[in-house]
Amino acid sequence: MMDWLRDNMWATWLTIAAVLGLAELASLDFTLLMLAAGAFTAAGVAAVFPGLLWLQIVFALVTAAAMLGAIRPMLARKFQHGVELKTGSAHVIGRTGTVIKEIHPDGGGSIRLNGELWTARPYDEVSTIAPGTRVEVMSIDGATAVVYPVGDPLHHQLDNPESTPNPNPTDPPQS
Repeated sequence: MMDWLRDNMWATWLTIAAVLGLAELASLDFTLLMLAAGAFTAAGVAAVFPGLLWLQIVFALVTAAAMLGAIRPMLARKFQHGVELKTGSAHVIGRTGTVIKEIHPDGGGSIRLNGELWTARPYDEVSTIAPGTRVEVMSIDGATAVVYPVGDPLHHQLDNPESTPNPNPTDPPQS
């Protein structure tokens, strides 16, 4: 038996590679797959240099280490770190909708968002948003979407004439 293993070391390495490859199917961590690549390389070395076990082991270790250090991180990043799945009401934050019923600071408005009707209130709690306006969902408060008109700067204007921008920038400031 030992003579056969020594004469057919390539078959032993291929068996080790196959077992590691099959075990990888259970773990899905890519570690065993990299070790299987090392064993597969050693099988090739064993076919060319059948009597040099130390050389086969060195090639197996170097190949496995290189695969673990270079290839596995890329594979793990690609397959294990997908897009974050948003569930519940969090999936609508950042989406845009259309105002269906005028939105007042005291509530009572509604928007159409992804084909669904949501109650809504303004983000800045002083604005009134007219029907037909495109709005972005800033947050969800219970079952109410907190929205802000798309394209408007994210601040509110008080009844202070100095804070109102000049609609015609060529006119001098009025006092």
